[in-house]
Amino acid sequence: MGTLERITNAIIETMPAQAKAATEEALAEGHSAKEILDSALIPGMDEVGRLFREGEYFVPEVLVAAKAMNQCMDLIEPLLVSGGVKKIGKVIAGTIEGDLHDIGKNLVCMMLKGAGFEIIDLGVDVKPEEFAEAAKGARPDILVVSALLTTTMLNMPRVIEELKKAGIREEVKVLIGGAPVSQTYAEEIGADGYSPDSAGAVELARMFVSG
Repeated sequence: MGTLERITNAIIETMPAQAKAATEEALAEGHSAKEILDSALIPGMDEVGRLFREGEYFVPEVLVAAKAMNQCMDLIEPLLVSGGVKKIGKVIAGTIEGDLHDIGKNLVCMMLKGAGFEIIDLGVDVKPEEFAEAAKGARPDILVVSALLTTTMLNMPRVIEELKKAGIREEVKVLIGGAPVSQTYAEEIGADGYSPDSAGAVELARMFVSG
C-alpha cells in the first residue's frame, strides 16, 4: 500500500496518529502538499461523508476522522500557502446570535477545510451585523450560518437583511443548517441553501463555487 493510500485509510478508519505519521512520511518521500491534499485527504473525507450519509458513521466517528484530517492539514497547510496553492473557495462560518452550540458548525468547518476551502470561523453567538461586517471585509464565496435552537434560528433572516444593507447580498451564497432548520425555512428566509449535515454542506459548497 502506498503512503498516500495509507493516509486516506487512516482518515477513514479514524486514526489521527497514523494519519499524521503517514503524512510526515509522504512529505519525506517527496510528495507535494497539493498531491497529499488532492489524492489522500479529500478522498478520505469524501468517503467519511458518504459513510455518514448512509448511516454507517455517526457524529463521533466523523469528529475523529476530521481530527485526523486536521493533523495532516497542520503539516501541509504552510506548504500549500508558501507554494501558492489556491483554495477552491472562501467560507465564513458562525453560530447565530444567542446560540452557544458549536459542534455542528465545527464539524462543517473541518469537512470544508478538508475539501480545500479557506475557513474563517467567527465562533458562536455571532450577531447578524458581525456576519455582514466579516463578509464585507473578507469577501467570502459562502457564508455558513448555524443554529441549534428554535429561538435562535429566528435571527437567521437578519443576516440576509444585513448583507443587503451592506450591498453585498449578491456576492455571497448563504448556507444555513442546524437541528431546527429545514429546506422550507431556508427558502422562506431567502437563503441560498440548506444542509442537514456536514457532508451535504460540502456538496453544496462545491456546487456554489463551481457554478
